[in-house]
Amino acid sequence: MFDAKIPAGPLNSKWEDYKGHCKLVNPANKRNLEVIIIGTGLAGASAAASLGELGYKVKAFCFQDSPRRAHSIAAQGGINAAKNYQNDGDSVFRLFYDTVKGGDYRAREANVHRLAEVSGNIIDQCVAQGVPFAREYGGLLSNRSFGGTQVQRTFYAAGQTGQQLLLGAYSALERQVALGNVKMYNRHEMLDIVKIDGKARGIIARDLITGELERHFGHAVLICSGGYGNVFFLSTNAMGSNVTAAWKATKNGAYFANPCFTQIHPTCIPVSGDHQSKLTLMSESLRNDGRIWVPKKQNDTRKASDIPEEERDYYLERRYPAFGNLVPRDVASRAAKERCDAGYGVGTSKQAVYLDFAAAIERYGNIEVGKRQMTNVSKEDIIKLGKEVVAEKYGNLFDMYAKITGENPYELPMRIYPAVHYTMGGLWVDYELGTTVPGLYSLGEANFSDHGANRLGASALMQGLADGYFVIPYTVGNYLADEIRTKAIPTDHPAFVEAENKVKETINKFMTIKGSKSVDFFHKKLGKIMWDKCGMARNEKGLKEAIEEIKALRAEFWKEVRVPGSADEFNPELEKAGRVADFLELGELMCIDALNRRESCGGHFREESQTDEGEAQRDDVNFSYVAAWEYKGDGQYELHKEPLEFVECKPTQRSYK
Repeated sequence: MFDAKIPAGPLNSKWEDYKGHCKLVNPANKRNLEVIIIGTGLAGASAAASLGELGYKVKAFCFQDSPRRAHSIAAQGGINAAKNYQNDGDSVFRLFYDTVKGGDYRAREANVHRLAEVSGNIIDQCVAQGVPFAREYGGLLSNRSFGGTQVQRTFYAAGQTGQQLLLGAYSALERQVALGNVKMYNRHEMLDIVKIDGKARGIIARDLITGELERHFGHAVLICSGGYGNVFFLSTNAMGSNVTAAWKATKNGAYFANPCFTQIHPTCIPVSGDHQSKLTLMSESLRNDGRIWVPKKQNDTRKASDIPEEERDYYLERRYPAFGNLVPRDVASRAAKERCDAGYGVGTSKQAVYLDFAAAIERYGNIEVGKRQMTNVSKEDIIKLGKEVVAEKYGNLFDMYAKITGENPYELPMRIYPAVHYTMGGLWVDYELGTTVPGLYSLGEANFSDHGANRLGASALMQGLADGYFVIPYTVGNYLADEIRTKAIPTDHPAFVEAENKVKETINKFMTIKGSKSVDFFHKKLGKIMWDKCGMARNEKGLKEAIEEIKALRAEFWKEVRVPGSADEFNPELEKAGRVADFLELGELMCIDALNRRESCGGHFREESQTDEGEAQRDDVNFSYVAAWEYKGDGQYELHKEPLEFVECKPTQRSYK
């Protein structure tokens, strides 16, 4: 049995006990230890900054031209923390409980509790870095609500929280670069892990500008490369987001956990046509004030403004009165799909629902009238004042919607529909964030550990920064304390040569196939299979079909793909080819995992397992485990089960009614 290394003792003292007893590395020895970090989003940048500040020699790699381009900037809505500034009943325990419940009881209690414990420290750290969080009139940091909670614990910086947090982490990272503690490798992509005597000892990276392959040694390797939502082709992820780093780790012995747990975000701009290469997320923070509805009449073609209030179905408020529009993402997504499938969808595609700010604008306008002690105010002036408040809170999001759709969301309701967003699955890690390969760690969205089957909104930023700033400095030190006698291994070691030759062989294969179809042709085909048969709903028949279709598509890919240009130059098509090859393998594993998990939980909805009311129905007797898959060769995987034990959060049927 693989060991999750969860410390003994009560849940609320595990992390303190761990920190008090883990091994330490003295400052002089840290200078001789090298750490490689793959990815410089929130998890990678915060880890690089923290380990650099501790004195380790850090090499950080990103495929973008700057760490500031990392996809973390797209997380607009906010970051959770149990500060209880509102005095509305929040606590470390309540954040922990909401996260475990929101994840449909498929997360590891110990990891989630640690996340809740350090959440407050994250806010203090970011404020110290100058992150411009929104503040109340009196100067205290402001909070708003997010899905799956009944308290206000989400800290935010207008509608660009991820960007501001990343700039904070980036500034801390660049300080360490200037001091010489961190060496940045921009426009580099990791293409393989190098293992020596069973331990991760380095990587093979490709310089994306020159095409040159490089060997890099490290006493430990940290994978902080984000999620794999782009396996669906259309997702809210940046087009460059991929699974390659995590997948290379998997093919080198790291288990991949819960790959079928994909988050579908309910608040995205609907697909407009075949020309699209990605989808745009409208932040969940909009559900804080926006009301979601569809017409009560099927196939209603009237404009939203022509549909009177009594003919509107505010279906989330109707079905889930306790949480209303702030139910968790999986619940809101399935509810939108159900309404559209039943013929109540809006817009030309009928695959959309309305997100309406009219009531919020009027409410805020009336509040402003009261604050300013105005009298005899016209409805138009109330609306004008309300729009100003909404613009202050969400202005950049409204501007983005207007630019993309050509519609004014202050005047017309937004049209939204669910889309692939975040992936809860990822590399299996123990309590120390270590994979099943010694010396190989995984942080942030690239690991599986904290969100179960469904991530609550505003928790991704929290996990990335918790792992980088507050967890990995202790846990990687516990491992490196035993490595102080290991000298830097020269990169002419046979293991480096072998790994580089393997990468060269793959690249050469891409360049010599000279087929007739583009990389995007295969990526789009894969995405359609995944969305149709392993998307918002899955069933046994569809998943079995998908597995066979993906196998056939992969065989066709290796015969028919065409990669233009050459390998020893800047070649984006070659980059894409490698990533899509990995997606074709991962997609099959996702379907295998979804087929194996014969229950519905969180973002994984098996049609065979639902309540009479169409809600997800878990099977705790048979599936209360983490599914960790070991790569055994092309299309071959062995399932390892990590049983999940719930001491503080006893599993119950989730209800938001």
